[in-house]
Amino acid sequence: MTGAVPDTAVSTRGAGRAGDRHEWWKSAVVYQVYLRSFRDGDGDGVGDLIGLRAGLGSIAALGCDAIWLNPCYVSPQRDHGYDIADYKAIDASYGNLEDFDALVSEAHQLGIRVLMDMVANHCSLDHAWFQEALRAKPGSAQRDKFLFREGRGPNGDLPPNNWQSVFGGPAWTRLEESDGSAGQWYFHAFDPAQPDFNWRNPTVADYFDDVFKFWFDRGVDGFRIDVAHGLFKSPDMEDWPGAEHGNGGHNYAMWDQPEVHEIYRRWHALGDAYPEPKYFVGEIWVPSTQSLAAYLRPDELHQAFNFELLVQPWEAKAMQRAIERGMAAARTTGAPAWTLSNHDVHRTATRYGQDQPTEALDPADMIAAARRRGPADVKLGGRRATAAAALLLALPGAAFLYQGEELGLPEVLDLPADARQDPIWARSGGKELGRDGCRVPLPWEPSGPTFGFGPADSDPAWLPQPASFASYARSIQEASDGSTLSTYRRLIGARKTLFEGSDEPQWLYGAGDQVLAFKRANGACVVNLGPDPIRVPERWALGLPAVSTAPEAGSGLVPANSATWFTTTHQDAARADAVIAQDRHKKAI
Repeated sequence: MTGAVPDTAVSTRGAGRAGDRHEWWKSAVVYQVYLRSFRDGDGDGVGDLIGLRAGLGSIAALGCDAIWLNPCYVSPQRDHGYDIADYKAIDASYGNLEDFDALVSEAHQLGIRVLMDMVANHCSLDHAWFQEALRAKPGSAQRDKFLFREGRGPNGDLPPNNWQSVFGGPAWTRLEESDGSAGQWYFHAFDPAQPDFNWRNPTVADYFDDVFKFWFDRGVDGFRIDVAHGLFKSPDMEDWPGAEHGNGGHNYAMWDQPEVHEIYRRWHALGDAYPEPKYFVGEIWVPSTQSLAAYLRPDELHQAFNFELLVQPWEAKAMQRAIERGMAAARTTGAPAWTLSNHDVHRTATRYGQDQPTEALDPADMIAAARRRGPADVKLGGRRATAAAALLLALPGAAFLYQGEELGLPEVLDLPADARQDPIWARSGGKELGRDGCRVPLPWEPSGPTFGFGPADSDPAWLPQPASFASYARSIQEASDGSTLSTYRRLIGARKTLFEGSDEPQWLYGAGDQVLAFKRANGACVVNLGPDPIRVPERWALGLPAVSTAPEAGSGLVPANSATWFTTTHQDAARADAVIAQDRHKKAI
């Protein structure tokens, strides 16, 4: 059933502020804003700060505790903001510092904290430092802020090593020196337009300290750290033997260097100097739980995104194992940061509607999660995606939602080739779809040239919206009690009362191999990943159903590809604890 949650299970927005307000992030619901696709306030076809301010009320009504903005700094937009030219200014396409200050003020008035995105691994070709380096000579102080090297082979015509870019192709580009001669090579882990900083130069660390202070002093509450396992490279930058071209597996010389941890201790101390300590969450793609846990020591990052759950197929055991690994990695803080979607991967409604892989994708390969083509049953995928959101929101820790998932938006797989703007598409020669399909602007109304994304007389949206987006429009869903948006609101509203605190899941067994069920705090979450409805075993001793993602759910009945949350009274909890103890004993035997 999708009926209303009992009054006792409804909470006001601000669940992340329970307990110590300085640890609001431990149970926050954070809404990711991909700014250029959220809402267009000035009609130029690109989302902006004016549009975001106009949409803050919808984020507050959803029940979110914070927003995370993808980069909105000055940028030539070759990678839509992840190539930063000026870290202390707002790109004109989004507004200006006055608009940003107004956004922070209005968000705080609504009880919403503001997180920004810090890209410290690399900058833009247009950054003043890199332009100075281009004019300087080899061996200069200006070039030492980046990773310049001499080439190999006759006349230095070969790259300094065999490393490959994450976006495809060599990770090195050769300069033409000011006198017209072929010169040094510079390193870029991503696109040639994104040169990597040399973090072994202390000037770089000092520079970013100053950048953080600039934004913290404007009221920013924290930062998501882009490619946080990057920054440092092996001092020798030796060839990677994992594959012929240097991109096989996880290149240990390119990522996850031990020196990076000192930087995060430095940033943590900087943030702690404010009356309310500032928050840092890392985007970290590393191959083991142990490697991830190292970033979460008490004096480093507060959280790291757990991508293990994101890359799992629609299969109960795989998801349970991913949750258990995530909980183990986060035990130093007791607060994982879960997510199922973001601006780099295909949307869940499409991923879960495709044929499911027999094995989970490698969480260390950020492109693989966005690589899959093929037809998708978006009705089935959307149903599964909402159930997965219920699972996510029932877990301890923070939950990060990507804009549009609360509307059930699918991936736009069939964008015209001439509309695609992601460097991955270009650098792979069209072999990789890239990330444009999850970045298509949101539909706010069922009609109009941009479905309400911009004003009625606005320019076309920067990426074309398919006609099917009309049925996902926010205004339609706000008026429907059975919509995906309404279900998300009920889930987030019930989250604090049912699943408050850091208790780990206590797994419940006995309803079939495709059922994922657990109890914790004052509630229980039952997810049916199978094709047939299941009835909750009486021995689980659950209370009343509080929220279901399926309209046909009944008391004790969990339909196929859906999730139901149940209340648990003290008596229910005692009986369920006895069942859990019995199951553990049987497994031990």
